[in-house]
Parts: sequence; C-alpha cells; structure tokens
Amino acid sequence: MAVQAQATQVQQDLAFSRSYLRYKRLLDIAFTLLIGPFVLLVCLLVALCVRLDSQGPVFFRQKRVGQNGKTFEMLKFRSMYTDNDPRLHIEKIQQYMRGEKLSEEAGEGMAYKIHKDPRITRVGRIIRKLSFDELPQFWNVLRGEMTLVGPRPPLSYEVEIYKESDWLRLSGKPGLTGTWQVYGRSRVTFQQMVEMDIAYLHQQSLWLDLKLIVLTVPVMLLARGGG
Repeated sequence: MAVQAQATQVQQDLAFSRSYLRYKRLLDIAFTLLIGPFVLLVCLLVALCVRLDSQGPVFFRQKRVGQNGKTFEMLKFRSMYTDNDPRLHIEKIQQYMRGEKLSEEAGEGMAYKIHKDPRITRVGRIIRKLSFDELPQFWNVLRGEMTLVGPRPPLSYEVEIYKESDWLRLSGKPGLTGTWQVYGRSRVTFQQMVEMDIAYLHQQSLWLDLKLIVLTVPVMLLARGGG
C-alpha cells in the first residue's frame, strides 16, 4: 500500500489525456488480436522447446510493479533453471541502479547486462536474445495490466530503492516495448533508462507508439541488446 500511495502522489505531476489513453487501449487490443494467431503459433513452438530442454514449468510467473505502484503477475516463458538463488539478480540490479557496468567482457553494447549468466538454459539464451520469452505478456496486455508501449515493469526490490524522481516512470502502464527497449536496452545506465521512460510518458503520442512498435521488429530479429 505504501508503494501505491507514493506512486499515486508522484503521478499528480503528470496528467494524461483521456482521449490518448482511450485510443492507446484500443490500439493494444486491436494489435494484439490482429497478430494473435502468429504469436500463438510461435508460443507453441517455444513452449515445446522449453519443455524439452530442461525440467520445470513452461511459464515463469513473477510479481512486477505496474501503474501507480500496483503489483501484478507478469508472464514469461521460463528461460532459467529452476530453484535459482535470487540474490545474484538482486545484487546485479543494485549495481545497475548505482550506474555500474554489469559486464566488462561483453562490450559496450551489453555493458549493462549480466554476461554468460549461468542460470540461463540453452533454449533460454536463444529466446531471450530474440525476446520470445516475453511473448506471453500479450496476455497481460489484453488484461489491461500492461500496454504495448511503455516503461519496463520493475521488480519490487528495484522500486524500494527508487529516488523520488524515479517514481514518475510508474505513472503509466508498463509496456512490452518502449524507447528503452528500442534505443537503449543493455547499452544505457539506469538513470538514462528512467529519463527515456519519463520523456516518453510526457509525449503521449500514438504516432510514437506505432513507430516504436515497428522499430521493435528489427531489434528482436537482430537480437540487439538481448540475452
């Protein structure tokens, strides 16, 4: 409740146009239903590969912080081995939020991504590079918990150490893609990501949403910043 209260208070600094939100929701539903058959086919293939590659469930369910600090259960294809120690990821997230690089070996394009993470399965490496692990989140979009374009949905232990200025990125619904996913991803710092998200939220442009959706396709196919 404290998270939601603080996020709602900060949201007052950013007023959304009702018409923009209405058309944005229509875009979410129409686009998701339009590409639904293709997504379903790819999901079936990915699910089979995940099942055959390692023991554990096909889907990975994780609590994320959404709009105004409200938590929801986000769906992904499982890309890691089961029973992992979460402390490694928590330490890396804290390191990332301090502006420190997560890898010196992977080059500038992957400086803020964990390099050769031992928790990731063989199939997991492939589907993460192509962002196929995130396809189940179209279900979150249909449910209204996420949107096609918006800030990346954070984990609760990220939000707990947010600065006050960071809370503004929780004003909008989290997205499947966005300016960070297209232009930044593993190449930018945490503060740069926050600035990109807030700048996007202020623009409130459906044309920008459509542009980012189109630009996401080559990012996925070329596996830029994934892994």
